[in-house]
Amino acid sequence: MKKAIIGKKIGMTQIFDEAGKVVPVTVIEAGPCVVVQKKTVEKEGYAAVQLGFEAAAEKQLTKPEKGHFAKAGVEAKKHLKEFRLENSDELNVGDVVTADAFAAGDHIDVTGISKGHGYQGAIKRFHAQRTPTTHGGGPVHRQSGSMGSSSSPSRIFKGHIGAGHMGVDQVTVQNLDVVKVDPELNMIVVRGAVPGPKGGIVYLKNTVKTIVEKQAGAGISVNPQKASARVNPQKASARNK
Repeated sequence: MKKAIIGKKIGMTQIFDEAGKVVPVTVIEAGPCVVVQKKTVEKEGYAAVQLGFEAAAEKQLTKPEKGHFAKAGVEAKKHLKEFRLENSDELNVGDVVTADAFAAGDHIDVTGISKGHGYQGAIKRFHAQRTPTTHGGGPVHRQSGSMGSSSSPSRIFKGHIGAGHMGVDQVTVQNLDVVKVDPELNMIVVRGAVPGPKGGIVYLKNTVKTIVEKQAGAGISVNPQKASARVNPQKASARNK
């Protein structure tokens, strides 16, 4: 991972690409982020930097947090996140990371907290099937139903689907591509949807996926038996003419 930044989800919209096709995108306010702490292999055993995003009022901080920012000599921030970067040695405390760290065409992974849905049943939470509504089904059409054997094992295994709290989980969407970057507005436009509600904090970093560029003619078969009738005279469609 070479690049990373903290941002805020603004919302979704759509833009037109060069071919005139509609592209659904998510607008993210990315940075500016300041380096609050730097960790080295000699002291902590690994190389990383801690980034801070969005100014915070002093009354919102605890005494340890105030000391942490005072030691770094930077303005207090609401959100802190540590990233293990390959070029972390090049960054120092007080340096600012802006949206232009990324460029159009980059592939990134976006991590955020999913939307909360409160307490939900098994049908909405796990897409369970509803029981038949005829022949004495009773008022249990949306309940989870039988959950296991009676005598053995005489219990319900952990992880079984059921009603409970839904959402507010850490979710990572991988291999999204950056469509546009505007350093003046601290804006990164990403193709597709990212987790979380409007105003939610998201973390952007280089994707862990291996990107394979498509070669010219990659979808063309080289099997002569699959060639068109004009090229392959052995095809039935050519012989019937």
